[in-house]
Amino acid sequence: MANSNTVDMDPDVARRLFEEGATLVLLDVPKGTELGIDCKVWKVGPLFKGVKMIPPGLHFLYYSSVNSPTCGSEIGPRTGLFLSVKPKDVILAKWDQKEEDLDFSASQDEEQVNRIRANLRELDPHLGPYPFEVLRKWVSLTDRISEEMANHLQPLSGRICAYSDVIPEVERRHTKDREDQPRNDTACQSMREGLDRLPRMKQREGTNLRFSDLPKKMYPPGATPAQITACSMDLSYALETVLENNHKMQPLNLLGELQFAFVCFIIGNVYEGFEHWKGLLALLCRSEDTMQKRRDLYLGLIAVLYHQLSEIPPDFFVDIVSQNNFLTSTMQDFFQFASGPGIDGALRKRAEKFKAHLTKKFSWDFDVDLDDCAPVVVELPEGVED
Repeated sequence: MANSNTVDMDPDVARRLFEEGATLVLLDVPKGTELGIDCKVWKVGPLFKGVKMIPPGLHFLYYSSVNSPTCGSEIGPRTGLFLSVKPKDVILAKWDQKEEDLDFSASQDEEQVNRIRANLRELDPHLGPYPFEVLRKWVSLTDRISEEMANHLQPLSGRICAYSDVIPEVERRHTKDREDQPRNDTACQSMREGLDRLPRMKQREGTNLRFSDLPKKMYPPGATPAQITACSMDLSYALETVLENNHKMQPLNLLGELQFAFVCFIIGNVYEGFEHWKGLLALLCRSEDTMQKRRDLYLGLIAVLYHQLSEIPPDFFVDIVSQNNFLTSTMQDFFQFASGPGIDGALRKRAEKFKAHLTKKFSWDFDVDLDDCAPVVVELPEGVED
């Protein structure tokens, strides 16, 4: 691998990790391919054949094919998958040039895997060490995600792709099938007409992330106007519905789903992951009644958010999260509910410390009235005139 910065390690520790850790053998991966595991990414060199000393547990492997220099060296969309490894595991995959993807079917060939296992010493110079300098970060971002949960949330295809794989809703292979379609040989008179001419697309079956469905209505069927208003101010009904339908036996698994969505977005580059993370976060932070009843869920939420927000540079929020002031307003509601009279004392204190941490890290003011429309005085950088 190129540009790899590994931590200094005692030779005896390294030897033990080599013998006890898992090995990911990746054959025929083209030079220049971007490949990463967990929170570290490299460009593959000409001698690369895999990753060694992988700690047992859940990991996220991801890669992006790269065009040849004659074609501009453009980097393709990122593809990833969660892998659960055990001590001394040997996982074998070969690069499929046509599909530009890793084929793990060779791992089912016990004879071939055993042959690789017997020759690990010879392969060692071509195996990059697992990046232990990011292990603590990775564990803090995924400690609530079990192997079972990852398998349940991953697409049935086994691949998490940055770009959705879409196909036409209706295949029109023959001319007669397209007779009722709008003609494309005349100029569009409006945006609506242009959109109507585009084929209706849908995501290819088996490629979608299998997140919990979030309610479109925040209130129960047959709700009165007063109930609708109450459920719109306190989203506990909608949150409890998600827990009942998806995590009834283990409500804290919702935090694992929150982590899974975050990793898909921040590492896998999947925007759908961000949208689901945002939706779950809104439900959790704006559910006062549930906050009073489910102390452990919210103590866990603070820990999850502490690590997630600590890994994002402050200017990230300027471009994405702060659109419509989403995160600031959501967390403001959370801290307001968390300071209420019916909240557990330990949770209230933890929330106060978390609020102080975010205020210091991002200079966010959670005490300002977001509904106040009064002008805000902004100091311009030196030398800039208004």
